[in-house]
Amino acid sequence: MLTAMTNPALARPEANEHAPYHARYIAAVAGDDVIAVLREQAVEFAVVLGRLDEAAAGHRYAPGKWSVRQIVGHLSDAERIFTMRALCLARGECAPLPGFDEDAYVAAAGHDALPLAALLREFGQVRQATLTLFRHLPAAAWLNRGTVNNAELTPRAIAYIIAGHAAHHLGVLRERYGVAAT
Repeated sequence: MLTAMTNPALARPEANEHAPYHARYIAAVAGDDVIAVLREQAVEFAVVLGRLDEAAAGHRYAPGKWSVRQIVGHLSDAERIFTMRALCLARGECAPLPGFDEDAYVAAAGHDALPLAALLREFGQVRQATLTLFRHLPAAAWLNRGTVNNAELTPRAIAYIIAGHAAHHLGVLRERYGVAAT
């Protein structure tokens, strides 16, 4: 099993491996086994959000805020982008990688037209692909550096950012949308 114990490169990233604005996501990850956190989150999202009906999935806590469906769709979109960045850096990409406008992506995606169950399946599949990518990265690749959205990042930092980003949105779902914990 791949853990920080079996691969020291998986330990919590250093501050110089990410932009300051990523620190809040990295801090949201409990412990130093990001692979376990990513695996557990997939189950947690399926259990917690799988209990919601379609009316609750369309809920927005305020005008202009995303629905529960849109949050789940956003998580899949963002995770695909984050893992593409991790793959590029792990393979030694030297070209700077762009940022993305999450609001524009959500607006263009049409997530609210899809059943929540389909979006949750998609998120689970995306997360499994993320885990497969990370399980197969060579140890040295975790510490490769590259530029993403004008900031220097490593694949290791990106793994923690993915987990922290999901944890952030799960917290928002609990605090602002009233989604019950597991």
